[in-house]
Amino acid sequence: MRAGTLRYAVIGTGMMGREHMRNIALLEGAEIAALADPNVDSLAQAAAGGRAGLAQYRDHRDLLSAGGFDCVVIASPNDTHAAVLADVLAAGKPVLVEKPLCATLDDCRAILRLAEKAAAPAWVAMEYRYMPPVERLIDKVRAGEAGRLKMIAIREHRFPFLQKIDDWNRFSVRTGGTLVEKCCHFFDLMRFMAGAEARRVYASGAMDVNFVGETYGGRPADILDNAFVVVDFDNGVRAMLDLCMFAEGAYWQEQIAATGDLASIEAFVPGPARFSPDGRERLSELVVSPRATKQPVREEIHVDPAILAAGDHHGSTFFQHRKFLDMVRHGGTPEVTLDDGMRAVMIGQAAEESARTGSAIAL
Repeated sequence: MRAGTLRYAVIGTGMMGREHMRNIALLEGAEIAALADPNVDSLAQAAAGGRAGLAQYRDHRDLLSAGGFDCVVIASPNDTHAAVLADVLAAGKPVLVEKPLCATLDDCRAILRLAEKAAAPAWVAMEYRYMPPVERLIDKVRAGEAGRLKMIAIREHRFPFLQKIDDWNRFSVRTGGTLVEKCCHFFDLMRFMAGAEARRVYASGAMDVNFVGETYGGRPADILDNAFVVVDFDNGVRAMLDLCMFAEGAYWQEQIAATGDLASIEAFVPGPARFSPDGRERLSELVVSPRATKQPVREEIHVDPAILAAGDHHGSTFFQHRKFLDMVRHGGTPEVTLDDGMRAVMIGQAAEESARTGSAIAL
């Protein structure tokens, strides 16, 4: 890769696409060169926030044919990922594709087959790995501070799904379902911390509050807004997810605990400032609770306010992009592979099936 400015093309210029753009703007030696989105209004809003002369396309294939960029970010709706990613892989440019990798496991498998012949690396955007308190938690687990890891507990109590273009995130057929769309992040974290593969998934969930009785284009919304999910891993680690998407008053949006035979290590992450009662950022925290001393050690995690302001994921989009840029410039392999992305979708899809049927799903 040349030493000059790294030029990004962004495919999908909705809410998440624009978050990627704001974070790329914070990177030294990076710029947005081209945008693609079939929605005229979304494309115009994104272009207004970019530099003058930004190339704009209604069709991502026209963007790929025109060239003039070094790498690609895909932030289009979930059900478009497979087709867009197939074209980008064929173009031979490094790509960061938003989670979930695809809306269905079959599409994920098809993409993995195509990627075997791809000339450039593909990285799946699992932002939650890069939240500073979560990174600290993972580092401590890897360093053995929890001892032999036995349990992982993840709690996310947050605001409902936001409004997206064409209301695509109201339908399981387009998102893969809430436990794929929203929770693939958490299943990825579980796998990553456990260092193992899921062998059984059990979920209980429902659509109880959000969008009940609402229709969009004549179709009723059908996405879960709360669930409990238990995942058993093949090395004996157990993990649990507690999800509620009508709890925007919660002080902590995410609470993540990894517990072993020596200690429990917990990360506490607030929601975005724009959804807090006073509109102010809160510090995240890390707490290590050793069994031997029974004296918890609490650490406040500080993140640059400019990085926090660039997105809704506690700075993680920036830190992820910084590592992606380093890979594109200097070589190496993605930290979150297509296989990682597929396996997170696999767990999420099994959880959706379990919630529908009431049965545990063996993987």
